[in-house]
Amino acid sequence: MANVLLTFPEGRHKVVTLSYDDGVAADRRLLELLNAGGLKGTFHINAGLCGKGKRLRTEELVGAYRGHEIAAHTLTHPTIARCPQEQLVEEIVADRKALESLTGQPVRGLSYPNGSHNARIRETLPYLGVDYARTTMSHGTFAIPDEWMAWHPTCHHNDRLAERTEQFLALDKRQHLYMLYVWGHSYEFDRDDNWEMIEQFCARIGGHDEIWYATNREIVSYFHAFERLEFAAAMDFVYNPSHASVWLAAGDRTVEAKGGAVTALSG
Repeated sequence: MANVLLTFPEGRHKVVTLSYDDGVAADRRLLELLNAGGLKGTFHINAGLCGKGKRLRTEELVGAYRGHEIAAHTLTHPTIARCPQEQLVEEIVADRKALESLTGQPVRGLSYPNGSHNARIRETLPYLGVDYARTTMSHGTFAIPDEWMAWHPTCHHNDRLAERTEQFLALDKRQHLYMLYVWGHSYEFDRDDNWEMIEQFCARIGGHDEIWYATNREIVSYFHAFERLEFAAAMDFVYNPSHASVWLAAGDRTVEAKGGAVTALSG
């Protein structure tokens, strides 16, 4: 029987993703840096607040975030753990509807406004069409989350980012999967006058063949596709009912389980 392990696309064992909230004008500069480094980010938008203060206008969103993910952040950014269930449902569903009407794409991700969440909210989210939700509680590690509705990032960009970047790049045990997940608000770079921090990060972390650069949704969708794989009892082949490929380490081989196909795992 083959020893079969999930890998990231093309056999990679590391992934980098970023997540930034509120849809503010400073995102434009951040996006230029991400694009130059080949990085991908998820940007969480309050559709009901677009155009207010320094937030991007509704008509700017699609062009600004092209190549990245637009995700929900509730319609008006309330502290949702204090809200009635009816308001929670309206805040999330209305935000999704508004963003989906702009992008023409399903909006399946969320970041908790003010970091506010509880068990009631986490249990409700799947019924509202949400596949994952990011918290503000950094754990400082490179672990893969075991609870997508309480997806804790590695660190805020102000929390030893350069040090954590070097630690991540040095990881080489291929029996593990590693994730570097950075979050924040782009207006903080203006406020703290430290754009050079994220500039250096993008230059340092980008361009590595062993790293998969992905949005939040791409990561979640990939793990869901792995969970849907149908393995033979003898582990000598696998059927992938999903559209997208899933990559596996089968013994000493890297195998692409293509969507809609049966793939041999032995021989």
